[in-house]
Amino acid sequence: METAQGPRRASPGGFGTFARFVLCGGGVGLASSFAVAALASWIPWILANALITAGSTLLATELHARFTFGAGERASWRQHAQSAGSAAAAYAVTCVAMLTLQQLVAAPGAALGQVVYLSASALAGVARFAVLRLVVFARNRSRAAAAVHTVHPLHAPEVRAAAPIDRAVLCRTA
Repeated sequence: METAQGPRRASPGGFGTFARFVLCGGGVGLASSFAVAALASWIPWILANALITAGSTLLATELHARFTFGAGERASWRQHAQSAGSAAAAYAVTCVAMLTLQQLVAAPGAALGQVVYLSASALAGVARFAVLRLVVFARNRSRAAAAVHTVHPLHAPEVRAAAPIDRAVLCRTA
């Protein structure tokens, strides 16, 4: 349907949004897991995870604002702050998972560490998707919906142009 502001962009559905979230967030998360492992060889793992989480959260929030949740524009400072809150919770989940692994296995290998880290990240990611969709980027959808002004069909320019009214016919008396 045409609107006063032009064709309306389709709002992403739940499945499509989740697929984009997995692609963008999962791609950043996967790259981050390798970056954490590499950086942890020089500095303590918790510090490496914190640094990589901070950088990857900024990148992922921008990707989610532009592509995942259909805003098509940069993330606001408010969205970055709210996203950072959900990332802090995800950071805590991955830290607890890795500390638990170290308590259960005396010398866990790199492969087991990656499996545990990625599993914890996936679990935290699903919760993060819900928070981002329902809280952080929810206002974008409501603002976008409010900004789209639907034109009544009889007042639409294409209807007026297609069916010109002969004022002389309307003004005649019988």
